[in-house]
Amino acid sequence: MSSLEFAFLVLAGIGAGLTGSIAGLASLVSYPALLATGIPPVTANVTNTVALVLNAVGSVSASRPELRGQGRRLRPLLVAALLGGATGMALLLLTPTEAFERIVPWLIGGASAAILVQRPPRELAADGAQQPVRDPRWLPLGTFAVAIYGGYFGAAAGVLLLAMYLLATHEGLPRGNAMKNVVLGTANAVAAVGFVVLTDVAWSAALPLALGFLIGGRLGPRIVRRAPQGVLRAVIAVAGLGLAVHLGIQAYS
Repeated sequence: MSSLEFAFLVLAGIGAGLTGSIAGLASLVSYPALLATGIPPVTANVTNTVALVLNAVGSVSASRPELRGQGRRLRPLLVAALLGGATGMALLLLTPTEAFERIVPWLIGGASAAILVQRPPRELAADGAQQPVRDPRWLPLGTFAVAIYGGYFGAAAGVLLLAMYLLATHEGLPRGNAMKNVVLGTANAVAAVGFVVLTDVAWSAALPLALGFLIGGRLGPRIVRRAPQGVLRAVIAVAGLGLAVHLGIQAYS
């Protein structure tokens, strides 16, 4: 890998870490950056998942105050995340490369559409505050389903988890986001371990991307608090839809 590509992936990781601070959108930036360096789609997805571990470490460590008192609630969700992340990892390893290339445009397009139609997190938190105090029994099952997606590809998995937790629990945005950080980080970590053991990781790309994730993850909260989130979401979603169309044309032509 050239020094230019190394610097490019560090910058891509910073940008992905910043967008990940909005609501788990990091892969919509980092995955296409890996493709741009010439890494094949499946290897790029595996490498992205491994690099994302540092992003999860930073976000979870920053969420410790909001996680106090949530241990009992998180236990079944973490079990669901472990199982879901492992299932998603296995599905990716069993998916032929050609099939994955055809699936990815739909995943990116769906994730981008979800960003466009999702209501602002603060509105979701307000609705969640009106729900009963007891968490719904289906919450671990919903977590398992999203964790499968997170282990398989992961773009906008954080959006889905955050929306589900804000609507299904009585918690506000800070604690709901902390739940998302832990659960998504767990699903991503178990998938990353499986990838490291069972398949090839492009370590020359994973290291600069992970460095960028770490920097972007630390800077993200400060920048996002001052930025208009609606505009940021719209820009990212439109760019994601454009990327989905581009990859779709490549995969189906």
